[in-house]
Amino acid sequence: MSVEDANQTAHILTEALPYIQRYAGKTVVIKYGGNAMTDENLKKSFARDIVLLKQVGINPVIVHGGGPQIGKLLEQIGKESKFIEGMRVTDGETMDVVQMVLGGLVNKQIVSNINQAGGRAVGLTGKDGNLILAKKLEMKSKATESHPSEIIDLGLVGSVDKINPGIVTLLDNEKFIAVIAPIGVGEDGVSYNINADIVAGEMAAVLNAERLLLLTNTPGVLDKQGELLTGLNKQDVSRLTDDGTISGGMLPKIQCALDAVEAGVESASIIDGRVPHAVLLELLTDEGKGTLINR
Repeated sequence: MSVEDANQTAHILTEALPYIQRYAGKTVVIKYGGNAMTDENLKKSFARDIVLLKQVGINPVIVHGGGPQIGKLLEQIGKESKFIEGMRVTDGETMDVVQMVLGGLVNKQIVSNINQAGGRAVGLTGKDGNLILAKKLEMKSKATESHPSEIIDLGLVGSVDKINPGIVTLLDNEKFIAVIAPIGVGEDGVSYNINADIVAGEMAAVLNAERLLLLTNTPGVLDKQGELLTGLNKQDVSRLTDDGTISGGMLPKIQCALDAVEAGVESASIIDGRVPHAVLLELLTDEGKGTLINR
């Protein structure tokens, strides 16, 4: 840890006690993705911050993505990535790459980083212990005056049918940190690629989490002038979606955040994973980062 990094952590902790007391014994689900997963300094900083949360009595559960890593490997094998409304179209060959990257390479790197930082992490996919039961995602196109709504086939892209959190609860009770890759399994044993934001939101609801944090590559939800928006509710999101302010990859993030708070999670935040210690700043200081979403 650099001197600058150590000083910043110490500064955060000087005002953290009230927040530590507030979140003591509570679960915080963190969707880990974006630059925070690819920049070496940010990866190590994130791991130390997660260990610190566990040490002060907060229970972090990590759900990670890996889109850039999947895209890179697909490019190496000469396969083009295709997205529809922020979702990766996933055929059989792409699903093999998804499982290899998410369940293997990325998951084990995160586990290793946390363990090297002094924590005890265990890597899982949604297939372990039937943690995430999935079904094929049915997505409809928007109807227009000239074209009715149609079913969009995304291939082996799934939605969460049910989460069986027993294995995560068991790990938490034994002071382990669960690191979860968003791969689900259907009743017929078929594997499905599920958006990590959606899995994080569903996991937060099932675990009765106090907070849901979604790390991304932007400061949060921005208005059309590029200014950060925060304190959003369902009505705000509906308006911003209708006028095109919220679109593309931000859509599933916003929707899973709304679903989580409506299911009982106290609040959800979309925060900039490129900011060092973004998780600590959001949870343990008055500063806060990104877009806060409430009921």
